[in-house]
Amino acid sequence: MKNVMISLAVIGAFSLSMPVMATGLVAIPATGFSGTAYTLCNTTGNFGSSTPTQPTTGANNTCAVFPANEATSPVSGYTLIAATNRNAVIGGVTVGTVSDRVWRNAAQTSCIFGARFTAANVDWDSTTAGTQYFEVNDIARGGFGSASVNAGYYIQAANASPVYRIGRTFTSVQHRALKYDTAANKLLVGTNYLDLPTANTVNTALSGEATGIGPTVAASTSTATQDAVVNSNWIDFTLDSGFQDDDGGTNINSAMTYVEAACNSTAVSGWVKTGAIRLRQTGQENTTMQEISIDGYAPPGSTVP
Repeated sequence: MKNVMISLAVIGAFSLSMPVMATGLVAIPATGFSGTAYTLCNTTGNFGSSTPTQPTTGANNTCAVFPANEATSPVSGYTLIAATNRNAVIGGVTVGTVSDRVWRNAAQTSCIFGARFTAANVDWDSTTAGTQYFEVNDIARGGFGSASVNAGYYIQAANASPVYRIGRTFTSVQHRALKYDTAANKLLVGTNYLDLPTANTVNTALSGEATGIGPTVAASTSTATQDAVVNSNWIDFTLDSGFQDDDGGTNINSAMTYVEAACNSTAVSGWVKTGAIRLRQTGQENTTMQEISIDGYAPPGSTVP
């Protein structure tokens, strides 16, 4: 592969899942955070350029939850009401699948929307020499309007990528190590790359350097590309998943990502929105910037432009 403001009413509604310790779903305000749309989750592994330390109940667990398995709700009192596998297709090639799930509480007022990507062993770009494995660096999910939501992730598979940050934004921002030739360089951040992008002007799907780089090339960018404006309708999860990564990683599965938001008692079959899930390859190493748009469940009555 080139190769919070949260109203007291909302706090009450989500009282079961608001974190009292490091673990648990975290509040993602509609207005973002101070100077950024993002909050940090797992801070090990330099956003996947190096080997991350997986979350446990005792460490590296901000935004992380620990249900019994992926079929179990990450918050007590919720029941699984939908589970669908959706193909991720680019250029006519299926590069993986997305597990799209919804859990709803007994009162039928709150739902949890889950998504996990699993990569396939395929070359998505046969016009380029070598094997181009599609790499998912961000999963964005839409349809949340201006509602306050909680979000987080769960690792079930041993080879799954954790979530490094979560943002209230439509934009997926590239993150690069200084180089990816040695273990030491993989831990260093490229020049001008930000763990928490600013929130000034960029509202496109992807932001960063469009050209891939080889392992010995020092990564650098401008501060203008490390930016993502707040967009309350979208939640963006930054991770690093692919069948085979330029940096040597093999995180075939992403984490299961979760967004907890208000819903109602209507039939979940009517909640599918075109383009509600976006898979972004952000060019972390020697890859190009790409987006795959997939249908997905979204809160009833939502809009996904």
